[in-house]
Amino acid sequence: MSIAVSTSTDKIIVDKSRSHRNKAVSKTVRATRERLQTGSSAPSGFEREMLNLYIGSALHGAIAMPLLVTLITAVGIYLSGNLSIVVWAIMTLSAHAVTVFLARKARKEDMAADKVPVWRRRFLIGQLLMGLCWATFVTQDCATCGEIRYGFFEGAGLLMALAATAMGTFLLRNALLYTFLPVVAALAFSSLTTGDPVHVGLTGVISLSLLFLVFMTDRMNRANVHILSMQSEKDDLIAELEVAKSMSDEARRRAEEANLAKSRFLASMSHELRTPLNAILGFSEVMSTEVLGPLNNPTYKEYTSDIHRSGEHLLNLINEILDLSRIEAGRYDLNEESVSLVDIADDCIGMVQLRARAKSISIHAQFEQGMPAVWVDEKAMRQVILNLLSNAVKFTSSSGEITVKVGWTAGGGQYLSIKDNGPGIPEEEIPIVLSAFGQGSIAIKSAEQGTGLGLPIVQAILAKHNGEFILRSKLREGTEAIAILPARRVLESLPAVEDVPAPARRRKSFA
Repeated sequence: MSIAVSTSTDKIIVDKSRSHRNKAVSKTVRATRERLQTGSSAPSGFEREMLNLYIGSALHGAIAMPLLVTLITAVGIYLSGNLSIVVWAIMTLSAHAVTVFLARKARKEDMAADKVPVWRRRFLIGQLLMGLCWATFVTQDCATCGEIRYGFFEGAGLLMALAATAMGTFLLRNALLYTFLPVVAALAFSSLTTGDPVHVGLTGVISLSLLFLVFMTDRMNRANVHILSMQSEKDDLIAELEVAKSMSDEARRRAEEANLAKSRFLASMSHELRTPLNAILGFSEVMSTEVLGPLNNPTYKEYTSDIHRSGEHLLNLINEILDLSRIEAGRYDLNEESVSLVDIADDCIGMVQLRARAKSISIHAQFEQGMPAVWVDEKAMRQVILNLLSNAVKFTSSSGEITVKVGWTAGGGQYLSIKDNGPGIPEEEIPIVLSAFGQGSIAIKSAEQGTGLGLPIVQAILAKHNGEFILRSKLREGTEAIAILPARRVLESLPAVEDVPAPARRRKSFA
């Protein structure tokens, strides 16, 4: 089966003159959709972002570790009176300075994606240096302080350092392990060699604290990765929405151009086609009625009648296309006035009565009495009723029946129903016949084919009147078309106002 492809420029949404831009747009959309479908929640997908966050955190909190080291050094000197701890403080501050220097250098270089593993190793090495310094702190001793007193000091200092390191390095995976595994190893070695119960207890406390904080920092790291993933998906969605908006704007621009071209074409063809059609209709009517003299050949007279009927059919088609175009363009203005729906329906029945009698079709009118007037466009409502009646007469077989009803709706509005006992419309074809130029299978097989614009025009005119159009049909049983006008279109009759005599004019007194 072959599929026809339209090459009309009105159907081309994307401007082909910008092929390079369209190619980039398509590539962006595909990449975005793949990223949204596969997800980027894996930690490796955000190594660069996490490392940049760690660098920022290290630079903003660079003063915290020197303050902690200074505090521990001051307390150590106070307890032991030994200045050897100052050497440890200098070593620790130097190691911290190396980390800060690396962070500043990485920030200035604006690292590329391929350099992320290199910088990560450098920062981990910096944390390992800090860990060796804290392991050196464990080896400090104080003969005059007492084991328990100095052990408590070491434990407090290590726990504060462990907490500070955990808060400052959770964005750098495994940084806490690199920093405090040397400390745990030093404590374990001291416990095994000396058997000091204080160091044994301290080893257990630091080890358990390290495990707990490693677990917590891992959870915090994953939470940050998830936040970055959600932010990335949001950015991707925004990018895709911007792409869709640009394509929509391009489509709207081309649709507006196409609509303008259509309007110009219809305005031009309205004049260019109607002018010769009026001449064709006038001259053919003069020839068929033999106003200027008889036609010697009867075939010529038959030809002129065919020309006149064909011209009328073409003129009706042009009028219907123009009406539908004006409605779609929002330029179909209603000339509303107070009219009776019953009177309009009765007049339209008389207009199609001749065609109905030619096919021996009987039309029954069932109008409710005392129906008030409605506020509508009389010409438009006549067009609605004539279209529905013409369809009913066209598709009803000979000796058929058509019932026209006008009455009240449950909501206080008025309705017009035209029901026939013709062949009906298959249920799946109803949306087709309600679309522009749509025709059902019965209409295609029928000898009296139409343009497929009658029902769409009816539907559009009723929509302009805030009404509703319902089409009900059952195969081989008939069709019922219902036009409904809302209650606000119905004019309520008010009682006549009685004449009240004017009050007598009072004379002014100047006394």
